[in-house]
Amino acid sequence: MVDKSQVENVLNEIRPALQADGGNVEFIDANDEGVVLVRLQGACSGCPSASITLKMGIERTLREKVPGVTAVEAIM
Repeated sequence: MVDKSQVENVLNEIRPALQADGGNVEFIDANDEGVVLVRLQGACSGCPSASITLKMGIERTLREKVPGVTAVEAIM
């Protein structure tokens, strides 16, 4: 089970970098399999590099810092 407050804390650490580029990330939920659902906002929502940001930035950081996180998926 993923600690949702830990996920939110880590996203708060990541958020300033996204906001510097005109984007943001919203935590939606985490399921029992450890998949974290987020919504990319602002410039991030339509950016061609959004999938790289999601996997190499957000997912990697969450997997390192929050036990139980297995993946991060963006929803619209």
